[in-house]
Amino acid sequence: MKINLRWQIVLAVVCFGLVVAIRLYVTQLFETEAVVPQQDVQISGSQLPESEASDACTVRIPEAGGAFIEGVVGAPQYLNPLLSDNFPVDRDLNSLIFDGLTRYGKSGKLEPALAESWSVSEDGLTVTFTLKDDVLWHDGEPVTAADVAFTYGLLQADDYPGATAVRDLWQSVTIQQLDEHTISFTLPELYSPFLDATTRGILPAHLLEGETAVSLQTSPFNKAPIGTGPFMVDAENDWMENGRLRLLPNPAIWPEDTKIAALVFQFFPNEETMLQAFMEGGIHAVNRVSDTALPVLAAFPNTRLFTAPDSRYTILLFNMETAPSELLQWKTGRQALANALDRPALVDTVLNGQGLPLEGPYLPSSWAYNPGLLTGYRFDLATAASQLDETGWTLTDGATVRQKDGTPLLLNLLALDTPQTRALAEAIGQQWSRAGIDTQITLAATTTDLRQRLDEGEFDAALVDFAPPGDPDLYDFWSQEAIIRGSNVAGWNNRKASEALEVGRQTWPTAERRLSYDTFQRQYNQSLPALTIYQHIYTYALSPEVNQAEIGFISNTRDRYQSLAHWFLQYRDVEVDCLPDANGS
Repeated sequence: MKINLRWQIVLAVVCFGLVVAIRLYVTQLFETEAVVPQQDVQISGSQLPESEASDACTVRIPEAGGAFIEGVVGAPQYLNPLLSDNFPVDRDLNSLIFDGLTRYGKSGKLEPALAESWSVSEDGLTVTFTLKDDVLWHDGEPVTAADVAFTYGLLQADDYPGATAVRDLWQSVTIQQLDEHTISFTLPELYSPFLDATTRGILPAHLLEGETAVSLQTSPFNKAPIGTGPFMVDAENDWMENGRLRLLPNPAIWPEDTKIAALVFQFFPNEETMLQAFMEGGIHAVNRVSDTALPVLAAFPNTRLFTAPDSRYTILLFNMETAPSELLQWKTGRQALANALDRPALVDTVLNGQGLPLEGPYLPSSWAYNPGLLTGYRFDLATAASQLDETGWTLTDGATVRQKDGTPLLLNLLALDTPQTRALAEAIGQQWSRAGIDTQITLAATTTDLRQRLDEGEFDAALVDFAPPGDPDLYDFWSQEAIIRGSNVAGWNNRKASEALEVGRQTWPTAERRLSYDTFQRQYNQSLPALTIYQHIYTYALSPEVNQAEIGFISNTRDRYQSLAHWFLQYRDVEVDCLPDANGS
């Protein structure tokens, strides 16, 4: 079964309309009849027989209680925002427990979190933050600038166990606490992407005094941490032993309380066991439904599926520096490979339709995204054939593979050895074969193996999943310097693009930065160092046992719980008089 995203959107709009209509109906019912106190209710749709009651309907009244259980593949390593960079499960959970000074909003721009505001000095080297004065830790202690200084100070340690790039950045920053609610960061040079670093969660200094960057890894704090986020860890529940993390709604965020008593995250070794638990009623939700599991859940009765664009995409990197095949050295050759691909067909056949078309290096959620500057490549086999002929790779009568000077056109396509990526690589190879290109697929067993092969240039083209940073600075991925010290594994050596990226990171005003990134995207489009295959889709499955749950736009982990105050698991039914229909009966 294939899921059509457009139908999902239509159904979502229809369902939302029905919910609004029901709530308006119920509100009118309570205002006119005053049968029960006015609150969130749900009409069950059942009418009693006339022998038992006249024009009687049932109203579902929410009651407090019950735990909402969400399934997750994998388990956290550290409930600590300083140690979670390499662990997706950790990052998701930490985002519910902790806050940074800033966070990214729905527009893709930074907005205040623990900070009330910030300013940049005239020379552009010092950023000063003023903290909100009414934020409390989960234990009731006030948040101060001392917590911020303590947290980012740990990142400056020589023995910080996280990424060296994080340590190097913070070691170059001078941190100064000005007063209880003011802190400044002085940079050695202009660097506007610094603000992205302030989204990292802040730790409570009063609970971690004496801890070092190394000792933090084994601190008991990581088992039951104290944060400022919308959910608090239930310290009485040993998630490391029973595999179920219990989070309680933070009263400071939910002042009117929630009907659901707790969120429980149950950890599973694989998706198969998680799906089985969902279908047996053991859990209420499945987080991050894979493309292969989607048809199974879509066919399961009454399952609600919520979809949203994900903050990552799959890209086809072209090796422009050390590729064995001469074809990749020519822009016309790279364009031929792009024109020979039917990307919508790849999404339909390999991903069950769960992918969005995307061109270029930026996600639509980024303020730097400018689709008007990018070529939209469409499947055009005739054009691809002409371009391959132009580069000297010709197809003789009766042959199935193009040749040049007696050498067959063979491309080495590198991909991570996962079922989905393997299937995608095989489908790409099949499509390229129609243009007379023979494809040899090399599978990397682990992400470490994949990275090593990319660094060593052991590929002609490579399938890579990429989650761009919230800030549009891509200097470490596409600059000339990043060929030597960075992640420009495609070896794209473009001076104009590199200069534009450098100017962009040395400019604070967004409008001025946008000009630099427009220049970068023009060069990117002109050279085609990579082709974006599709943007990922985030899918969340919800059981019908969860009442009144509506999930809107999802830009981060917290978004799916924005309407939690209205959700309920437990209820009682109350009989009320039905309103007359349009015919007065």
